[in-house]
Amino acid sequence: MTDSQWQKQSDDSYLITGSLNRDSVPKIWQAVQQWQPESSRIEVNMEQVKRVDSAGMVLLIHLIEHAKKQNCHIMLSFVPKQLKTLFQLSNVEEYLGGHLKN
Repeated sequence: MTDSQWQKQSDDSYLITGSLNRDSVPKIWQAVQQWQPESSRIEVNMEQVKRVDSAGMVLLIHLIEHAKKQNCHIMLSFVPKQLKTLFQLSNVEEYLGGHLKN
């Protein structure tokens, strides 16, 4: 299996690949913490995310907060069904509603 990664595609587009779980989140968070958005609106494509757990969900919430502090709005696209279920079970759907692209 390939490593999970946070990859820049363009100034306003990023890709997350692999698994977002307790094993991969620390590595991805290191990259995200140093990230400086180059646009006021960023799309994060999750089409290649194979598996996600609660640690991955928390990473995404922190990513959204990190971007907000830098006047950037994150939109998550191709959100896996498994993650949408975690959002529902954790009662964070309302908070993330403006960040989910259909």
